[in-house]
Amino acid sequence: QVQLVESGGGLVQAGGSLRLSCAASGTIFNINAMGWYRQAPGKQHELVAAITNSGGTNYADSVKGRFTISRDNAKNTVYLQMNSLKPEDTAVYYCNADVVPYRFRAAVSYWGQGTQVTVSS
Repeated sequence: QVQLVESGGGLVQAGGSLRLSCAASGTIFNINAMGWYRQAPGKQHELVAAITNSGGTNYADSVKGRFTISRDNAKNTVYLQMNSLKPEDTAVYYCNADVVPYRFRAAVSYWGQGTQVTVSS
């Protein structure tokens, strides 16, 4: 089993910054892609940013230039630096990781419990 523990959410004023962290622990041989998703009230679950284990990144158009995703493979941790936050960034942010539990096994997708980010205007 694998656990993803998120931290770093909170309340911030528009224009401010927050940094989210997500640490994976448990039976891990390797982690392929890691990413952050979010869901706002009344809206669909959406990809915010993703990063491969070699560092390739992908961002939602709405956060390009403001958010930066990074990872520390030695710590099995992914980060999301969020700058120039807007009220429309308010949502629950979820961490996702595609974890290979043992060598030659297929990856399994895991989710964190979610962390609330609220941006006031």
